[in-house]
This record gives sequence, structure tokens and C-alpha cells, in this order.
Amino acid sequence: MSSVVTTYHQRVAQEKRALIVAAATALFLELGYDRTSLARIAERSGVSRATLFKQFPSKAALFDAIVTESWSTADEGEPPPAGNVVDGLGAIGHRYAELLSRPQMTDLFRIVIAELPRFPELAHAQFSHGKMPYFESVRGYLLAEHEAGTVRIEDVDVAATQFLGMISNYVFWPKLLVPDWEVSAVRIAQVVDEAVKTIAARYGASGASGE
Repeated sequence: MSSVVTTYHQRVAQEKRALIVAAATALFLELGYDRTSLARIAERSGVSRATLFKQFPSKAALFDAIVTESWSTADEGEPPPAGNVVDGLGAIGHRYAELLSRPQMTDLFRIVIAELPRFPELAHAQFSHGKMPYFESVRGYLLAEHEAGTVRIEDVDVAATQFLGMISNYVFWPKLLVPDWEVSAVRIAQVVDEAVKTIAARYGASGASGE
């Protein structure tokens, strides 16, 4: 019985956390980071101030949570195993495109850009807790493929930047500037596929590109 009660309380806490994060994101966009108080966030999310402060003692902690959740994926874990660069990059590319297609990712970048002059620490949080860990996971995968002999890459930082950039430059950045920018699922799949083929053609070891 106690395990059932514990599970119930955990579920309620997670639901309240989601409400708080959603309310904070909306208010940061509407009012700006500086003008949004934790009390206002508690009111908008429908939770008590005590509940909010228990989970997030500061706005900085709450923003960190927004960053972390924006960059989280449903299939979080280790990168694909090395051995087939086409399949591995395909899985990573589709995961990345799905991340960039989420409305909360666009919201996060808009908050950071709007508040950058006054709160540069938000940009640092976005970079260190979100973008950089994701980049490092892709870099680590390409390094593993290089060590396995499936690709020959002298600079994995450049290769990872090239791969992610080919996807984000079509899927994400136009949407950040043009509110009604939409890319179909078919087109996204095509963009990812072309990015994979480009990297495999550029760096694939002879007979080891996965084709």
C-alpha cells in the first residue's frame, strides 16, 4: 500500500512540476524574466507558493529546469552503438529534428535572446545545461565511429557542428524568425537523410559507411 501511495505522490509532484514549468515559460515570454515573480508563477500554475518554492527555490533554478526539459528526449540515454554510421546518425538526426520542432524549444531561445542584454546568465545556462551536453553526445558518437574505423574524422567538433547545423538551419532557425514557418514530417525526414548522406560521404571510411 505504501508503494502505491508513494507512486501517487510522485505522479502528483511531476504533474505540478509540469504546470509550474509551463506557467513560467509563458510568463517569461509575456512579461520578461525580470518582471516575472515566483509568486506570479505560482498563481498562474495553480499551485501554492510553498509547493513552488519546494521544487524551485529561485527563478534561476526554474529556468534551469526549463532548459533541461526543453533539451530532454523521450529516448534519453547513450548514443547509438558504433558500427553503422548511417543508421547511427539517422537515429541521432531524427531525435534532434524532433527536439527542434517542439514549441518549447522555440520559446526557450526567444526568452534567452530577449533577455540576453540584462541577463547573460540565462544564455550561459541554456548553453551549458542544454545545447553543449547534447553537442557532446553527438561528438562522442562520432569519435566512437572514428575509433571503430567506420569513419575517418580529424576534427569531430567540426563534423558534429556540420551535421547538426544542416538539420537546424532548415528545421529550426527559420521558425525562430518566422512564426508561421512549418516543415512537414516528410520534408524533415528528407533533410535528416541528406545530412546523414553528406556526413557519410565526407567522412566514411572506404566500404564502411553503412551502405
